[in-house]
Amino acid sequence: MERAAGVGDGDVRITVDLLKSITGEFDLESILSLKLTKMGICSLGCIGDCVNLERLDLSRNDISNLKPLASLKLLTVLNLSANRISNLDPLQSCENLQSINLAGNLISSVDALRSLTELKKLDTIRLKDTVCSFSNPVCMNTSYLSTMLDMFPNMKVLDGERVSGRGSDLYRLCKDIDASLKEIDSSAPVRGPLGPKKWVEDSYWELQPMQQTQTDEAMEQFYELLNECRKLNSKAADVITKTKRTLRAMN
Repeated sequence: MERAAGVGDGDVRITVDLLKSITGEFDLESILSLKLTKMGICSLGCIGDCVNLERLDLSRNDISNLKPLASLKLLTVLNLSANRISNLDPLQSCENLQSINLAGNLISSVDALRSLTELKKLDTIRLKDTVCSFSNPVCMNTSYLSTMLDMFPNMKVLDGERVSGRGSDLYRLCKDIDASLKEIDSSAPVRGPLGPKKWVEDSYWELQPMQQTQTDEAMEQFYELLNECRKLNSKAADVITKTKRTLRAMN
């Protein structure tokens, strides 16, 4: 049974009595889904006794220590947004974790995320949420996107955007562009007494006659790409609309 928790009056520690009163369950092992949001929780207390938990929402609290979550082996969905978390090491024991929301915390570098790479089922990660204006210091890194893709090759969704499968072309394109720019920068000609060295011969820029078949193929590829972009744009708009509705319902 899942029941939303109300706003607390101060620092709160999760206790057996608190869990029973919120869920209506007498046995903590019977709790499969739990929502404890906006309660001022600073200590996870006995939440580790809910060993059969599959879905857990602890967003908008004051949590910094995740050690009690290490025993939740069946946990699949975890929302820790808007807390004070910087250390994720205890989560590497949550072997069934598939989705995690960490937006609005204190994660400062990609090194703090390496413990999550041990979770083979993890395919959805959120570290920033533009709708709620939540983020983490690590998201400011210019190589954030490419680094995340390298660290989590099985990831499907990052920060609400698909990074693999249908709809991931834009992310892959950005990564390729970043790599190309770095390569160009590292191989840039050095200015000497006679000026910069030419990258290409002058004749490179002369227009060459194009066969009709080549023109037709190019146009066909262009329109296919344009049509795909329109589909992605429409899909993105639908996702944004649904997300806003969900957030309004939660608040």
